[in-house]
Order: sequence, then structure tokens, then C-alpha cells
Amino acid sequence: MRKTERYAVQEQNSLWQIYKTVPFLKVAKNFVFIQLGRYTPSLKLKNWLYKTFLRMTIGKHTALALMVMPDVMFPERIHIGKNSIVGYNTTILAHEYLIDEYRLGDVLIGDEVMIGANCTILPGVTIGDGAIVSAATLVHEDVPAGAFVGGNPMRVIYTKEQLEQKELEKRP
Repeated sequence: MRKTERYAVQEQNSLWQIYKTVPFLKVAKNFVFIQLGRYTPSLKLKNWLYKTFLRMTIGKHTALALMVMPDVMFPERIHIGKNSIVGYNTTILAHEYLIDEYRLGDVLIGDEVMIGANCTILPGVTIGDGAIVSAATLVHEDVPAGAFVGGNPMRVIYTKEQLEQKELEKRP
């Protein structure tokens, strides 16, 4: 189960009430720095922009590929460990606006995690250290450390122990 905080709304759907939940100027500023980061070819500059202006936590030697889309409303709720890779055009959400409520949740991505291209990571999930997320995966629940997951909806393809066993079998 994802770890999100739920907030009920009255009247129209929650997205129509967005600026009651997050200031317009914050969203505008975040949008500018995310767009700069999405297109910059420099990993160091991108990480600096995101850490400095969006208050994201990004570990040393972590690489966010071209076109990665961090949450524009609550990027400070995204935490990525060291030496991880987030693949091309992946979206990392820390919010979801629904009809009768909106939800917020931290996204915790561990150390040495590999996330393939075109993934969507939903709010409130944790991706454990050393996990591998296949391209085009919808990450809708926690990923155990060292696991290999993929698909839509996401499922565990190999656990850490199964991957270790496969490595042992390959050895002469």
C-alpha cells in the first residue's frame, strides 16, 4: 500500500482547487527550473538546479536522464539516493488530484537503483536499494531492495535472492 496523506475537497474536483493546496508562484518557479533541467545535457547542472531550487534530495553520482519529469507541485517530496539512474522521460509524482480528494506522498528511491525509460512512479512509494525497474513500468507500490520489477501494473519479475541465484548458476 502506498503511503499517502489524503485530503478531502468540496465543490468541484480537486484539480480545480489546486492553488488552494499549493501556491501559484511556487508551481510557476518549479515549472521553469524543471523545464531547464529536463533539457540540460549536464547531469551536475541538473542535480544542482533540482537540489537548489526545488529542494529535491539527490545523492552523489545520481543521474536523471534527459526529459525526466519530477513533480511540479511538490518536488521537495522526492528523495533519490546515491549512484542511481532515472531513465529517459520518466515521471516521478508526489501528488495525485482526484475528484473528491487529493493525495500527497513522499517518493523514496534508494541507492544504486536503475529505473528504465518511460516509467511513472506514483506518490508514496519506496524503491529499495539496488532495485531495477524495467522500462515503461507503472510503479504503484513499494519495490523491495534488490528486486527486478516491470510491467503495467508492476509485478516482481525476480527477487534479490532469485537474481543472486541466477548469478551463481552462471559461474563455472
